[in-house]
Amino acid sequence: MGREDRPTIIGEDSGPSPPFPLRMKGEVVSGFGRGSKELGIPTANIPVEGVPWIETADSGVYFGWAGIKLPSDHPDLARAPSSPYLPTASLEQGYRIFPMVMSIGYNPFYKNTVRSAEVHVLHKFEKDFYGSPMAISILGYIRPELDYVDVESLIKDIQFDCEVATKSLERENWQKGAGDGYLWGEEKP
Repeated sequence: MGREDRPTIIGEDSGPSPPFPLRMKGEVVSGFGRGSKELGIPTANIPVEGVPWIETADSGVYFGWAGIKLPSDHPDLARAPSSPYLPTASLEQGYRIFPMVMSIGYNPFYKNTVRSAEVHVLHKFEKDFYGSPMAISILGYIRPELDYVDVESLIKDIQFDCEVATKSLERENWQKGAGDGYLWGEEKP
């Protein structure tokens, strides 16, 4: 499937439909170290243990929102965009909401033997935030996991995935997903 055959916007304008949203959270841990170094596309990884839906989710690329509680000395606290849905108290605690794309699966290009969830937050951070709490709300599925003939093809597809996520989340009923209190530590009722 070439990029010219892929949709540039995912989902209906009315917003996400079941099984979405899918949610998971945890502290950001270091991953394989390929995202930033080899691909120029840094990932924020959270453990998948204890996430009931992760093993049955289709392998592939997803998109949605990430809520991150940045450390009080993190330079992006002042410059990161703020969601209009984020309560003032949560904003003051260091929470920020960002669009994201994520890969769930084995990354066949790298021949992983362990299923992983790698989140690429669509914001250029000045500094890492390992150990920070992160919650994600997945709102849609972009494409299946693929193998690639070279790293350049992989990078091009990831960049296209980022464009698709951005365009898809710009719509009003998808923006509301940034108002999921789960993203800033409120448990789902």
